[in-house]
Amino acid sequence: MNYRTLGRTGLKVNEIGMGCEGLVDKRYEQVKEFVDKMEELGINCIDLYTPNPEVRASLGKAMRGRRDKFILQSHLCSIWEHGQYLRTRNIAKVKSGFEDMLRLLDTDFIDIGMIHYSDALSDWQEIKGGPIMTYAQELKAAGKIGCIGLSSHNPEVAQAAVDSGLIDVLMFSVNPCYDLQPANEDVEQLWAESAYEKQLVNMDPQRQALYESCQRLGVGVTVMKAFGGGDLLSQYSPAGVALTSFQCLHYALTRPGVSCVMAGARTVDELVQCAAYEDAPDSKKDYAAAFASMPKISWEGHCMYCGHCAPCPQGIEVATVTKFLNLAKAQGTVPETVREHYALLPHHAGECVACGACEKRCPFSVSIMENMKRAAEIFKQ
Repeated sequence: MNYRTLGRTGLKVNEIGMGCEGLVDKRYEQVKEFVDKMEELGINCIDLYTPNPEVRASLGKAMRGRRDKFILQSHLCSIWEHGQYLRTRNIAKVKSGFEDMLRLLDTDFIDIGMIHYSDALSDWQEIKGGPIMTYAQELKAAGKIGCIGLSSHNPEVAQAAVDSGLIDVLMFSVNPCYDLQPANEDVEQLWAESAYEKQLVNMDPQRQALYESCQRLGVGVTVMKAFGGGDLLSQYSPAGVALTSFQCLHYALTRPGVSCVMAGARTVDELVQCAAYEDAPDSKKDYAAAFASMPKISWEGHCMYCGHCAPCPQGIEVATVTKFLNLAKAQGTVPETVREHYALLPHHAGECVACGACEKRCPFSVSIMENMKRAAEIFKQ
């Protein structure tokens, strides 16, 4: 299993994490089987958005004696009331829900305290300036949570949260269909059939800017809905073509800022299949041909960081240079961290001889030689 540093938190998380869908409605023995398999595979990051007390208690029992092997991303504001899930901003309920979470999970701390599900700017403003954020900060200061996160499907809300400096981790929906959609406070628009009826061209600029901001500011991104709830793996996918789980995982993991994808595996076998991504050949992960064949969707001129431009005869890591270039362009200057990472590359854009081999291989007709020229000017190398 490959591990990445989760932004500025310093936590080392595996690329393929575990969503909690597979734990719902499972007996303790089945939950333990999941946890055993996660430990065997080296999967250490678990997202636990569900407040279901049976799930939390079973997971806590299954982790007993090995809690330190796992990084828990568990959600504040997600509580169990009258036998069902409820998202709440009532601070009294949030506090009692958190203490109950610790008790059920049989732990005294949560690695990532994720403020649950904010898709409206008004809601984020309420969180930011109200008792929810104050409580999260108190928990962090007391060592009951390691860092503060926010889950959202709306890039406008997520950007505001990232820019505030108040969150360390963003849980966000990342996949090649949702990334085409503009910001909207109605999450159901992401998978509505009507949203894909017209021609869609390239990634929504707010989403592109969000990922780049996370990379630049050190806000770690954990990904939800990489498979679109399974829709992207179907012949009825909104993309018009069925994608593979490896293609979806690879797309998410090649976005700036992303550290971990929470695979919503519903069975142990599905979890094993997702983890197999790490050992899969590049040909199985490659999404370029599938993306290029999507009806009504055009990625022309937009670098997808797919790597088809390689190999460069000069040894330039073209996709990586382009990613650093986009980070600098988004900021309007060159952040020191970006400059340092660029300097560490074995070959730089200034070494480009404009042979054009990369552009001939690019499935999306990106002006790569122009990008290399611009990168050389910006980074002066």
